Amino acid sequence: MQKLSKKTEHFTDSVIRRMTRIAYQYDSINLSQGFPDFAPPEMLLKRLGETAEMSGVHQYSITFGDPEFRRALAEKQSRFMGMDIDPETEITVTCGSTEAMMSSVLTVADPGDKVVIFSPFYENYGADTILSGAEPVYVPLIPPDFHFFDPEVLEDAFRQHPKAMILCNPSNPTGKVFTREELECIASLAIKYDTYVITDEVYEHIIYEPYRHTYIASLPGMRERTLSCSSLSKTYSITGWRIGYVIAPPEITECVKKVHDFLTVGAPHPLQIRSLSICTLTNATSSLKVSMILV
Repeated sequence: MQKLSKKTEHFTDSVIRRMTRIAYQYDSINLSQGFPDFAPPEMLLKRLGETAEMSGVHQYSITFGDPEFRRALAEKQSRFMGMDIDPETEITVTCGSTEAMMSSVLTVADPGDKVVIFSPFYENYGADTILSGAEPVYVPLIPPDFHFFDPEVLEDAFRQHPKAMILCNPSNPTGKVFTREELECIASLAIKYDTYVITDEVYEHIIYEPYRHTYIASLPGMRERTLSCSSLSKTYSITGWRIGYVIAPPEITECVKKVHDFLTVGAPHPLQIRSLSICTLTNATSSLKVSMILV
């Protein structure tokens, strides 16, 4: 038999998900995987059953997302990100943020390109980079506050002319929330070296005082080079629904849509319809109440 792909030699299956399987096997407390410890919103659960009686939603939706869901999501994220987002040209709905990240890396990186990743990092980033044929360039985050030590160290990575940087903010697994000053430093290097930034912002609303989350896409000169990935999984305790998204400029989104189409065809249509109610509720709620719902 011929050898299998060499790419698979450079990473293992997910250690996180492996630990979950072991926890299930021995009926143990599972501290490995990001399961929220609160139930989804009651309104969401109540309306979930109604979907079974709806016609049309049990077939494929538009590949890159149900139009109504994209409109509600665009309204929600426009408010939080501080910029107008076009639901038709700037949003791709994906099977969770996991697929959002994979689609984004495949959109940006060619074989042989380099991708900067802060370390420690969520294990998928290394695998995403390798599967795209690119080479990870790791930059250490220094405990206990997990800063990147010296801007010169970070610039050394950018001097290798990476195609992209993966930025998890707030960070998994460190919990690091990057300050605006740190993000401005990263942004200046991304612009200087013409580097894309792929963000994982799935914990964007789970923030504790005195920290504040800043979307790097909102900084000057960054919107046109940022692919913002997130999902509803952590915020609303629906990790099994697999509803994620990529927000990016139209010319980038066109490529993300193509990659996404051949990876998964589309996210679950019935769950997009139910998730629409989340975004609609959030859009109709005041900032104070929204923060209570989200956190």
